Amino acid sequence: MRLSFRNFSLDFTQKTYVMGILNVTPDSFSNGGLFLNGGNAIERALRMEAEGADIIDIGGESTRPGSKPVSLEEELQRTIPVIEAIAGRLRIPVSIDTYKSGVARRAIEAGAAMVNDISGLRFDPEMAPTISQYDVALVLMHIKGTPRNMQVNPVYTDLFSEITDYLKEGINIATESGIAKERIVIDPGIGFGKTLEHNLQIISNLDRLSPLCRPILIGASRKSFIGRILNNAPASERLEGTAAAVAISVMKGANIVRVHDVREMARVVKVADAIRRDEF
Repeated sequence: MRLSFRNFSLDFTQKTYVMGILNVTPDSFSNGGLFLNGGNAIERALRMEAEGADIIDIGGESTRPGSKPVSLEEELQRTIPVIEAIAGRLRIPVSIDTYKSGVARRAIEAGAAMVNDISGLRFDPEMAPTISQYDVALVLMHIKGTPRNMQVNPVYTDLFSEITDYLKEGINIATESGIAKERIVIDPGIGFGKTLEHNLQIISNLDRLSPLCRPILIGASRKSFIGRILNNAPASERLEGTAAAVAISVMKGANIVRVHDVREMARVVKVADAIRRDEF
């Protein structure tokens, strides 16, 4: 399976790709505020590429549980200058993590080659038509509710059926708007309207999403379910737990892993890929 967009091509038969997280927000659950300064953000993006990132995902609005939305203007002010500064300096694609079509358009015009929409095209009806105008990739994620209420007792009758149906509908929304199916990635949404048990079920049964015939992205890095398993460890102490989740996700069929700790997780992925593909 291959994902071709703009001037990039990701060949998933060769490796699992590492997406490095760059939050230019003051309140992200992990490293919030560290890269709000434009210079720090640019330096971090360049360092992540050197550490082994295949994609840089830039977000200007925290979507942690309970978070409140920020204005279009604020999100643009946080993200666009960084994208403009790094898109021409990186050899890897830049992704914009947003559910706002106005941010997506400006980010694409600034050099972003991928849109990572946590709502799966549901929060902004103009998102799909906007993306269809450009030769960029799209990540469709499953979410139950909104960031503000998604962790308030999420209940499923059939976890995988509901996630699969949501993603299928998102793919239909995209293709009906003119977005080529070959440019779509799916994400089951670890931590977005999911309990600890739901997250574990998704990772351990990730291959159940393979009938959708789209590359699968998993974003388990430093998530709260890992902290709960590790005796309520804070986000800064979830490296080993993240490594375990990443390795198992790769073995279960993940094509892209979205992570904070690029250097360490790129090594984890390399070993997991070797075992999965039996390269020795």
